[in-house]
Amino acid sequence: MKKISLPEHSELLSSEFIFGVATSSFQIEGAADQREPSIWDTFCQQPGRIKDASDGLVACEHVQRWRDDVDLIASLGVDAYRFSIAWGRVIRANGSVNENGLAFYVRLVDALAALGISAHVTLYHWDLPQYLEDKGGWLNRETAHKFAEYAEVVAQALGDTVASYATLNEPFCSAYLSYEAGIHAPGFKDRKKGRQAAHHLLLAHGLAMPILEKHAPNAEHGIVLNFSPCHPATDSAADRNAAAMAHAYHNLWYLQPILTGNYPDLLGRLAAHERPEIALGDMQIISQPIDFLGVNYYTRTVFRNKNDWFSDVPPTEPPLTTMGWEIYPEGLTEVLTDLQHTLGKLPPIYITENGAAFPDEVVNNRVHDEARIDYYNGHLLAVHRCIEQGVAIRGYFAWSLLDNFEWAEGYTQRFGIVHVNFDSQQRILKDSGRALRQFWQARKLHTQVAEAL
Repeated sequence: MKKISLPEHSELLSSEFIFGVATSSFQIEGAADQREPSIWDTFCQQPGRIKDASDGLVACEHVQRWRDDVDLIASLGVDAYRFSIAWGRVIRANGSVNENGLAFYVRLVDALAALGISAHVTLYHWDLPQYLEDKGGWLNRETAHKFAEYAEVVAQALGDTVASYATLNEPFCSAYLSYEAGIHAPGFKDRKKGRQAAHHLLLAHGLAMPILEKHAPNAEHGIVLNFSPCHPATDSAADRNAAAMAHAYHNLWYLQPILTGNYPDLLGRLAAHERPEIALGDMQIISQPIDFLGVNYYTRTVFRNKNDWFSDVPPTEPPLTTMGWEIYPEGLTEVLTDLQHTLGKLPPIYITENGAAFPDEVVNNRVHDEARIDYYNGHLLAVHRCIEQGVAIRGYFAWSLLDNFEWAEGYTQRFGIVHVNFDSQQRILKDSGRALRQFWQARKLHTQVAEAL
């Protein structure tokens, strides 16, 4: 079995650097009968939306099996666990608090703490309650205020027992993929809807920040954004301009308002009827200081000019994951150093998601996924290089702990370092999980010895 190794004096090997694994609520929890339906429950019922016509009603049965899953996390030797809370498991359609649902997360955080594992909570990982979608969802400004109320309920319950709170996970996906491209729930295809949803998502983030700081003053508070370096398909001026527009539209559109209080200049290039409605004072709310920036990274993207706009060019040359994504670890270093050059010194960063789907097979109760070990090793080296180039990265979370419901791909894509048999719910630690476990445990021993000297 291959091993994961880093340069001997890498900052990633220090005791201050945090390693963890990550999941999200809808993708693993199941127990759908104990929460309100979400937009993804509705989306899954629409023919043709999910690749294998599956749903998230059972998923990994994490709500039922959470104690075993926590023991599994502890066995890996990680410092932290990142997970999301299901809004609809906490707040009922009538606005009342589901005390049983909230208590599930309290027990989870307490169990992690008892094992010395810090909890990193994401408040919103795409599973908007359907009762809010029925009132306009993220197109309705009121949803941002409802999110702030939900954040207060969670922060009052968990407080400083949580190490960090991320307001949102990848608002790009919740806005662009969901309201503009129609790939994700609720499945609209409209540029104005996409831009308006993005604005209301960022407003929700801003409204929640002071509430989180009030009820959890010793925790860190921030947001999780996904980034991908945008490359031109050719060296033509048109394609280079297309890549620059894609970078502004996909990367800067979410980070720049938070750090500077302004959307990219590309906003002015949108037709008047495609621009979001921005109320007076919104940008000030959105641009409050954050304690950390969560970064999700998977691949790079390539764009060509199309009608003075941009169009992506899917990769065809290997190595590719089963998602069809190019394996391009250097892109992580590239995009973060570029963002720091463009926007000035970035807030402290956690790599909150990084991982890959491969065609895993179970043979004699083992999964030999050497390609995933190579993927992790390459991307950990990219994190190492980021730090060497002056980017303040404090931690790294592998995506994902478990094979799970992969959104529009259903159960056809396996990102886990733990294989899940979705019929029996058996968990099998893959070779990548074994390699990471070996690396994490050796690192802990290394730091303990270093501190003893």
